[in-house]
Amino acid sequence: MKSDIRVPADRARREIESEGALLVCAYDEEKCQRFMFEGALTLKQLEERLPALPKSTDILLYCA
Repeated sequence: MKSDIRVPADRARREIESEGALLVCAYDEEKCQRFMFEGALTLKQLEERLPALPKSTDILLYCA
């Protein structure tokens, strides 16, 4: 399990587009509305999907 690793934007894009990584806004729902990137999930959406995700899924959290 990887954690606390800063991922450059170009690598994050590659992982999301080709490897199925998930991009997740690390802010609460209200603040996410202002900083939402295209295709990103909110923490709540991630929590809803988590039980069905393979353990190998990379999750990239961001804050702006």
